[in-house]
Amino acid sequence: QLVESGGGLVQPGRSLRLSCAASGIALDDYAIGWFRQAPGKEREGVSCISTSDGSTYYGDSVKGRFTISGDNPKNTVYLQMNSLKPEDTAVYYCAATKTHCSSTWYMVPGGYWAQGTQVTVYP
Repeated sequence: QLVESGGGLVQPGRSLRLSCAASGIALDDYAIGWFRQAPGKEREGVSCISTSDGSTYYGDSVKGRFTISGDNPKNTVYLQMNSLKPEDTAVYYCAATKTHCSSTWYMVPGGYWAQGTQVTVYP
């Protein structure tokens, strides 16, 4: 399973770090990361990292502001979110699928999703 943490309420320009810990899953050849969904909007791939080669994906709206990283011994992935904007407000879901990173990695059937964590950026 995937257990995520780190959401919250922040002002624009501030930072948050999300964590996603995987247990009972051997993450070899997986893409793991976050997608988000805001009320009334489509799901959007935010960022992922491929465990096979460390390659990463970032959505256009977060490039240069968000950084994904992994701690292999802890089987944990982190998303450092800097310079947050009100439009980053959404529920963020950690997801892992047996595929390579892409904009839609989280949609691959048979993967794992965490419970979601709310990120709210308010003026």
